Amino acid sequence: MLRFIFSGASMKSARDTLMYNEAQESAATVERQLAQNASILKTLGERLRANPPRFIVTCARGSSDHAAAYAKYVFETRLGLVTASASPSIASIYDANLKLDGALFVAISQSGKSPDLLRSAEAAKQAGAYVIALVNVEDSPLAALADTVIPLRAGPERSVAATKSYLATLAAVLQLTAHWSNDDKLHAAIARLPDDLRRGWEGDWSALEQGLVGVHNLFVVGRGYGFGAALEAALKLKETCGLHAEAFSAAEVKHGPMALVGEGFPVLFLAQDDGTLENTLAVANEFRARGARVWVAAPGTPGPDALPLPDGIDPIVTPLLAVQSFYRAASALSLARGYDPDVPPHLRKVTETV
Repeated sequence: MLRFIFSGASMKSARDTLMYNEAQESAATVERQLAQNASILKTLGERLRANPPRFIVTCARGSSDHAAAYAKYVFETRLGLVTASASPSIASIYDANLKLDGALFVAISQSGKSPDLLRSAEAAKQAGAYVIALVNVEDSPLAALADTVIPLRAGPERSVAATKSYLATLAAVLQLTAHWSNDDKLHAAIARLPDDLRRGWEGDWSALEQGLVGVHNLFVVGRGYGFGAALEAALKLKETCGLHAEAFSAAEVKHGPMALVGEGFPVLFLAQDDGTLENTLAVANEFRARGARVWVAAPGTPGPDALPLPDGIDPIVTPLLAVQSFYRAASALSLARGYDPDVPPHLRKVTETV
């Protein structure tokens, strides 16, 4: 059953929401990062080349953990370093002593306040890891604890649903990787990212908004660089729209979950133009053959169920444009379903997990 709110919030238009306006600030946020973080990342890149870590460990929760999923693909494909996700509970609950000597520990948080993340970063430092914090609140406890802080530069974010801070984290991951690897092509892709984000913001995803107004469950499917985007979209659909959405890799969704997909079942595919594209589109076609209601966001992919993304963008940055367009659509969908995307029920902006 849809949840209809008859209050001042229900009279909002999609453009009035904090979620819409903060997501729209993503291009300016990335532009600010490029200008203000250049010297920090240049110095950090030189340090990491001179003292390369044995492996990378990420630590985060919620949307920040989805950014970490993206970072895993970026670090492993562009740096050749195995990257694993550490559960904060290992340190905060179980007090386990992980063998992290010589590791790079990347803690990701918007607020930098969650006790379990702080304990994990502290334990990693004590174990001999070099700790980097990607954090939006620069005077936070996490920033004070880290060896190097990479500020997200997103500015205040008042909507409970994180938008620009999530995209700022992905952009910071790319900038760190470019400075570490001295990859001129990646630097060039990042330099044009603010303009690409502005261009992508105008994409019309109203077909997705209209198609999901009356549904209850759906899958969001991505692969490779786009898998973290699928995780993030599924979370936001739960958080802001009251939809039961689950994320899967295009390589895994046929291993069980496909049994649920039948006539009219909605599935959103997020794809980028790399080696994962052919398989992802093939899975989408298989779902269509079962009668599923399919939407595909992939650069240059035509069709009645296509959600537009700009052409000519590097696959590694495509998830940022897809998520930005998704945020705009989710803001409108939330209102259409009777919710306020800025104030999801039972949720707070900062969740402090012990």
